[in-house]
Amino acid sequence: MKNIRNFSIIAHIDHGKSTLSDRLIQTTDIVSKRDFRDQMLDTMELERERGITIKSQTICLPYTAADGNLYWLNLIDTPGHVDFSYEVSRALAACEGALLLVDASQGVEAQTIANLLLAMENGLEIIPVINKIDLPSADIDKVLTQIDDELGLDPDSTILASAKEWKGIEEILEAIVHRLPPPQGDPNAPAKALIFDSNYDPFRGTIVHFRMYDGTIKPGDKIIFMSNRAEYTVEEVGIFQIKRVAQKKITAGRVGYMIAGIKTVSDTRSGDTITLKDRPCHRPMPGFKEPKPVVFSSIYPVDTDEYPDLATALEKLKLNDASLVYEKDTSAALGFGFRCGFLGLLHLEIVQARLEREYDLSLIITAPSVQYEIGLTDGTTMIIENPAHFPDPGSIAYVKEPYIRASVLTPDTYMGQVMQLCLERRGINSNYQYFGSGRMELIFEMPLAEVVYDFYDRLKTVTQGYGSFDYEMLEYRESDIARLDILINGERVDALSQLVHRDKAVYRARQTCERLKEEIPRHMFKIAIQGAIGSKVIARETINAYRKDVTAKCYGGDVTRKRKLLEKQKKGKKRMKMAGEVMIPQNAFLSVLKSKE
Repeated sequence: MKNIRNFSIIAHIDHGKSTLSDRLIQTTDIVSKRDFRDQMLDTMELERERGITIKSQTICLPYTAADGNLYWLNLIDTPGHVDFSYEVSRALAACEGALLLVDASQGVEAQTIANLLLAMENGLEIIPVINKIDLPSADIDKVLTQIDDELGLDPDSTILASAKEWKGIEEILEAIVHRLPPPQGDPNAPAKALIFDSNYDPFRGTIVHFRMYDGTIKPGDKIIFMSNRAEYTVEEVGIFQIKRVAQKKITAGRVGYMIAGIKTVSDTRSGDTITLKDRPCHRPMPGFKEPKPVVFSSIYPVDTDEYPDLATALEKLKLNDASLVYEKDTSAALGFGFRCGFLGLLHLEIVQARLEREYDLSLIITAPSVQYEIGLTDGTTMIIENPAHFPDPGSIAYVKEPYIRASVLTPDTYMGQVMQLCLERRGINSNYQYFGSGRMELIFEMPLAEVVYDFYDRLKTVTQGYGSFDYEMLEYRESDIARLDILINGERVDALSQLVHRDKAVYRARQTCERLKEEIPRHMFKIAIQGAIGSKVIARETINAYRKDVTAKCYGGDVTRKRKLLEKQKKGKKRMKMAGEVMIPQNAFLSVLKSKE
């Protein structure tokens, strides 16, 4: 066990985690040059396309150190975006140490600090690494000062590296071997393993990724999941080396996978403990904190016959993405679907893209919302996140919405723009502090609903990409909230309804109507798009009809002949409007979510 190291790479988004993982893989020679490709651990097409890590991936690297001993380094690569911090927390639970990567030109950012705090909560040993030192804009001295002042880590123990240029890779590997502690555990004790991830294989069933703390698991063992007492017989165990490599057994301290013919997808839960049936451990491992979804949106299949396929796809995706929360939902306009909870707007986008690509589904997504607490005049309270469940305004005593404490790290030159953006979003400036080297942290208390709606995109725009953002939940506070309905030809489309602050209702209604006007194609009759609160219309756009020139055959003669033909056409259009249905394309539902600015 003294030759095993379990470690993770944590950093802010785009600080070079995937490139460093690639260099570690190449240095340990587990992939031939012919099979190697960039972003080796980003196996999803979506990850490679966007250049971001979505899923934490595990790989076991054999490394012969300078002392001549062979070490097994279990690397768990993690995402850097704030929406996937739950993936990071699960990865860190399986490790003893972490490499904290900081970009030499960008410096310490919000997610760097958030991930460091997560690692410290788990009691991990931290090795700070400054990456991208080859960049012309790299300022190593400034970043070393930030590591000392803002992170409280020892700048003298920091490794300077450039994963792209192969600089510092050997030093990093030696530091992992000599500065990170080996795992603790007893190979002879009753088996105790923590599930930190899973994925579904159509031929082998659920493949469980686990970290072994005590004991041994081998093929033929009868195992039991402690949360639901489900029993299975192990068919195969092994380690990850790009492909799965079967082993005779997995002993204490190792990270590996297990196949046991698990066809019931819901039996496997991240954070559960595996033990042996005939020699169980006394108590389960402490699992992970349950993720709290902050953005809620409904997903419906375009074709109602695809509802069972959507249900199966969500169950399989939940295995691979434990932070996804969903329940059944129904809509008058869109039929049966699911109300889903996400950790942020990027998470919503990724889940939608994965369902469409991996499971070949066509989906409609409703406008995202947050949870509101509503007090009724009869003294009862209710929690709703779906605008369709918003009660009659006459029966409401008060409405409370969730607030967050947002922390924005930005160069001080952008202070004015960031403050203006936060105040526009109903933010309350609680305080700000200057760090050295022209950087500052602004702390605002603001409604979560304002952050859900394109805040992150706007922050990146006003700070030219240098601003970074992290947040924590506060309490519910009273607000003036109303339901904004979107009417198309006088009919309410419940998938487009939104809960908004009354002061922002007109702006949001106009914006939504304008976007729908761009996306809905012209029909043979005029289409009215209206935004309304109750019976009061507050915004309107009109899509003009296609119109045949019925007067083309009239040459000369009395003007009444032309007027007669135009009146006849007008009556026909009116009849068509009464009977015609407006076709709303899927893009129209999605365009409402996106920021135009």
